Amino acid sequence: MTNLSHLLAPGRIGPLQLRNRIVMAPMGSNFAEADGHCGERIQAYYEARAAGGAGLLIMGVCAIAFPAGTAEPYQVGVSDDEFIPGLARLAARVHKHGAKIAMQLQHAGKNAIRDMAAGRPLWVPSLPPPSSSDMMLALTPEETASFVSAVRGRKGGIDIRVMDTPDIAQMVEWFAAAAYRAQQAGFDGVEIHAAHNYILAGFLSPYYNRRDDQYGGTLENRARLLLEVLAAVRARVGAGFGVWLRLDAEEMHTPGGITLADAQAVAKLAEAAGVDAVSVSAYAATTSGVAFTQAPLVQQPGGFLEWTAAIKQAVDIPVIAVGRIEPEVGDSAIAAGHCDFIAMGRKLLADPQLPEKLATGQAQAIRPCIYCYVCVSQIFINERVKCAVNPQTGHEAERVITPADHARHIAVVGGGPAGLEAARVTALRGHRVTLLERSERLGGTLFFAALAYPENGRLLDNLQYQVRQLPIDVRLGVGVSAALLRDLGVDQVIVATGAQRAAPDIPGATQDHVWSGDELRRLLTGDRADEIARSKLSLTQRAMMKAGSLIGVTDSSEAMQKLSHVWMPLGKRVTIIGGGLVGLELAEFLIARGRQVCVLESASHLGRELAIVRRWRVLHGIRVHGGQLLTAVTVTAIEGKYVRYRTAEGEACEVRADSVVLASGAMPDTTLAQALGNEGFKVVSIGDCESLGYIEGAIAAGHRAGREA
Repeated sequence: MTNLSHLLAPGRIGPLQLRNRIVMAPMGSNFAEADGHCGERIQAYYEARAAGGAGLLIMGVCAIAFPAGTAEPYQVGVSDDEFIPGLARLAARVHKHGAKIAMQLQHAGKNAIRDMAAGRPLWVPSLPPPSSSDMMLALTPEETASFVSAVRGRKGGIDIRVMDTPDIAQMVEWFAAAAYRAQQAGFDGVEIHAAHNYILAGFLSPYYNRRDDQYGGTLENRARLLLEVLAAVRARVGAGFGVWLRLDAEEMHTPGGITLADAQAVAKLAEAAGVDAVSVSAYAATTSGVAFTQAPLVQQPGGFLEWTAAIKQAVDIPVIAVGRIEPEVGDSAIAAGHCDFIAMGRKLLADPQLPEKLATGQAQAIRPCIYCYVCVSQIFINERVKCAVNPQTGHEAERVITPADHARHIAVVGGGPAGLEAARVTALRGHRVTLLERSERLGGTLFFAALAYPENGRLLDNLQYQVRQLPIDVRLGVGVSAALLRDLGVDQVIVATGAQRAAPDIPGATQDHVWSGDELRRLLTGDRADEIARSKLSLTQRAMMKAGSLIGVTDSSEAMQKLSHVWMPLGKRVTIIGGGLVGLELAEFLIARGRQVCVLESASHLGRELAIVRRWRVLHGIRVHGGQLLTAVTVTAIEGKYVRYRTAEGEACEVRADSVVLASGAMPDTTLAQALGNEGFKVVSIGDCESLGYIEGAIAAGHRAGREA
């Protein structure tokens, strides 16, 4: 990594002097109280990011007309002076760590689900065009119930209010009054949210704004409300307070929507109106779930940077870039003059200390975001945000790593994600830790998961790095017994040995071309691979495996990624039995390696264990590449090159398969924990050997076990 001299350099946004160019992007968190106040939860959340070294924090989607105009059940309110004390305490806690804080001011317009729930009208520039989406199709019944719970019990149709002149004046006043309250609370600035299909973006959009008065038609007319808001805000707060806006560079999948040329023109108008900066985002019409990961929550690394550079060319004020930007990429973009600041959202959920670690040369210690979308998926089911790789997110006040009262010797059995996290946190508390792993490398099933989804590999690298930096005695290739633990003199045992996978009761499941997920994992990761190869592969296949050098590179998931494109023990047509997280990510993995894939799932819905937004992406990717996804089917037999199954209607069907992978049947395995408990050891069982929770559950359980050790 470079020295990041541009990213870490001080910068200025209007009157705000910032210690570096790293901005915490505004995100809805659902961390406010139900009444819109800023309690301990949200205050501790922002304080942790300030202490972590970010130059500027932008508190997302603060409701200017609370409770009206809100889309989430726990949004921050800024519609009344009663909210000022909590906001002031939050600002003070941020300031004591040397960071600045701004408030993003928002009215959700037609997306104000809480208005719909309460029977209040949805304020819009004009009647919205008809729309359709397949987003709901991938949701489980439980998620669907949570998704629509906001409007359950509401009678009658949706009340739409096309804003008239007094409504527009009221909207302007709401923004101005909210900005003044932010100033009174000690905030350093406000960001006017004019993006993401909320009310101001609705007026800016030629697709959503069909008005025929002075607020519709030409771009100047469509921008009139925004400019009136900016003028009123500036008049209320004065020149010494930061004011900028968030803008869509483009409305994707929206015929006749906002274009880059529109965004450039609006940015120029805003600059002339006296704003201090422009934050560049984008929006994709939610015609499908995967569109959401094009914009505003971009999956493509640096996905908005080209648009950001174009807007930077149009204005002379600072431009804030956002959208999955790695530090090195951000540093280069600033150096090239494509932007001035880099906003990070998900990265700072995963590791609030990212800026400080960059500044002190500890980049390897940064806990990476794995882009699993657990965080934002919570919003869709009206829950508070969480992070799969950082259990402290949203729990900063209570999930604190504190020194142990009495240092003890603790053995952690199992070097997967749960064991690695448990060992790390336990050692941080001052305990003596011995980590025992049966195989010759750390990672457990996370190593295999990194093959299927490369982002997981960065998490594994980080876990191993953090463990290696601590005084943890790591012993590989060790089978654990009560005698060994007695010889070591341990005081407590944390068992994190993973799940067991029972062979399904399917005739033909023992044939050589049928693989359990565990067998495939062991072969591809080198975990006792020779015995699998001897029992499952022909001499020719074993020779190909050795020629591909799969054995011997198993410490590198990146090398394994490359080699798995060269050689795999699976034929051209692969049927996967089981459509949960493991089966679907395996399908992705195999499709990328040229296999034709069919997934058979007995339940009615696929990928229940995947976060909603990640599930949208996986299902879309499999279907786009020709994969078959069949639900509510019962596999009856594997006969030669055919997998027989029966549909819910009782129809007997078959699919041809050169290879079959069994990706179901995982269950907790408490065998070792019970045996050690019977031997008199104090035992804590965590991770999949206790309860199936995959990466998120493993990290959370490991963190908890370490805190409680």
